[in-house]
Amino acid sequence: MLLQKGILWQRLTATTESALRCGALVPVPTGSVFIEDSSVRFFVRVLSSLRRKDEARKKQDAEVKEGKAANPFLPPEKELTVCDVTDTHVAVLNKFNVVDHHLLIVTRHFEDQDTLLTLGDFEALWCCMAEYNSLGFYNGGREAGASQQHKHLQLVPLPLAPEGPAVPIEPLLAAADGRNRPCVVPAFPFLHAFVRLEKDLWKAPLEAAKKTFRLYSEMLSSLGMDIPPASGLRPQSGPYCFLATREWMLLVPRTKEFFEDISFNSLAFAGSFFVRNEAQLERLQKYGPLNALRLTAKDRDNDKWGDEEVRK
Repeated sequence: MLLQKGILWQRLTATTESALRCGALVPVPTGSVFIEDSSVRFFVRVLSSLRRKDEARKKQDAEVKEGKAANPFLPPEKELTVCDVTDTHVAVLNKFNVVDHHLLIVTRHFEDQDTLLTLGDFEALWCCMAEYNSLGFYNGGREAGASQQHKHLQLVPLPLAPEGPAVPIEPLLAAADGRNRPCVVPAFPFLHAFVRLEKDLWKAPLEAAKKTFRLYSEMLSSLGMDIPPASGLRPQSGPYCFLATREWMLLVPRTKEFFEDISFNSLAFAGSFFVRNEAQLERLQKYGPLNALRLTAKDRDNDKWGDEEVRK
């Protein structure tokens, strides 16, 4: 079973309207500013309140400590469920969304967020990304910004900001070739692997899944990380952020979730940040977004590459 072509956006918007009316969807109001750094206008949302999300997180953590099951995806809230994607994945709205139409692509049965992505994960991702222009991402572990242990990829519509390129970091990507092989983005001061995809590959989701699953494995290998098996599950050898658009993919190993007290997930490496207050905004402006990202990842100059070809 695959997602019926041409229905996802319609189902997404209809479910959003319904979930807002009944209170199941709880958007987080924000303001926004740009921070210019290294020819990039990084987009920063300043959150007005995360009280309800924080309360839900504390309740869940307490239930886990008490040995109670605390998994919002087994089953997902009916009012937030958008549609089936494949036999193995379902599309669900992000309950406490900061970005409009933020979609979660969740495994039907429990898989750990610390396991490597599978071909089935990529099939579900590309079935969704073929429906509308979007950024897919995966927070591989708590240090990469994951807040739920049940495996889920995420999808947000493009553009990420109201002005500028669809993804704020794209001006820096122009200097990287990486056509169908891992390479580096010269301006990135942290360890990473970047791949540029074939034009219009997204139009054939199953073919895109096979090719990008292979490239994902090559990206991990180039960074000295374990790669997924052809079938089955394997624990990841370290936390990482993974991002994909219709044109490219980026993988960044992580060392910690926080820059000072500011949490970074995969969207930060796309150039889209979230801060809780003006004090955090001021610190991000002071240090600079690229430098802040570097401090939550591995230093590129001090780590060995698993594949000499990646340096080119």
